[in-house]
Amino acid sequence: MTTVTERILILGIGNPLMTDEGVGVRVAELIMGGYELPDSIEVVDAGTMGLGIMNLFRDRDLVVVVDAVDNTGHEPGTVILLTPEELAPAQIMHSLHDMRFVNVLEAAALTGMQPEAICVGIQVARMEQWVMELTPEVEAALPAAVAAVLDILAQRGIRLLPVEGGSIDASIIEAIRTRSRMPEA
Repeated sequence: MTTVTERILILGIGNPLMTDEGVGVRVAELIMGGYELPDSIEVVDAGTMGLGIMNLFRDRDLVVVVDAVDNTGHEPGTVILLTPEELAPAQIMHSLHDMRFVNVLEAAALTGMQPEAICVGIQVARMEQWVMELTPEVEAALPAAVAAVLDILAQRGIRLLPVEGGSIDASIIEAIRTRSRMPEA
């Protein structure tokens, strides 16, 4: 693991009770359980967000958001990098009470908190209430979504290492990212 001077927040957004809408939370769980995290990087399951997450931006240099997206024109399970403004029309809204991430960033800016933000979106296949399993296409995209987050960090000179004896998923993702030998089962 490299020394990290930037304060980074990784937010997994979504509702895991609505099929693919919970993919951001699943990515956050894979990162939390599979990688050694320095004190300067925090991974949070932000649920369905709202203004309540704004306080998490305090003293952050970078916020990486992972969320389900729809109507992108891509096949289900496609992982795409977006700005908060590009994410806004693709975010899945369930009610008039929902807030888009870009709106939370704008509100944070009014209070002087302006971290850089990068979004990782995963195109959904479907959403059904009270179904906790991801569709096969979106489940298969989990390693690519985790790798996208790790690549964002790598571009900043930060390399997270898989937890020793931890999740085999983390070791597989690292092998794919670095094109190295796959771990033994």
